[in-house]
Amino acid sequence: MKNILFVCTYNLQRSPTAEDIINNSPYHNTKYNAKSAGISSIAKVKITKQSIEWSDMIFVMEHIHKEFLLKNFPGAKKKIIVLDIPDMYLRNDPYLINLLKEKLKRYL
Repeated sequence: MKNILFVCTYNLQRSPTAEDIINNSPYHNTKYNAKSAGISSIAKVKITKQSIEWSDMIFVMEHIHKEFLLKNFPGAKKKIIVLDIPDMYLRNDPYLINLLKEKLKRYL
């Protein structure tokens, strides 16, 4: 089973939506397990060394998230994939869900 970490800025909209997609899929607990976190000091769930170590794959929403991870967790470099999804969606927005599913298809 692969552990997947989704990262955005505040862990309010994009990364929790992505986490929900994986954890509500038929593959949850058999093929994939997902968590989400944010890079901001005021994020709902903050990124930690433990969450980086737990993950097999780290999907970040923007390049700024990748830069933050590389600076603070250089060992995560080979796990990081940038999805290029801007911070313009609300949690569980149908368009965001479709966009995430489309982008994740090539990796999962």
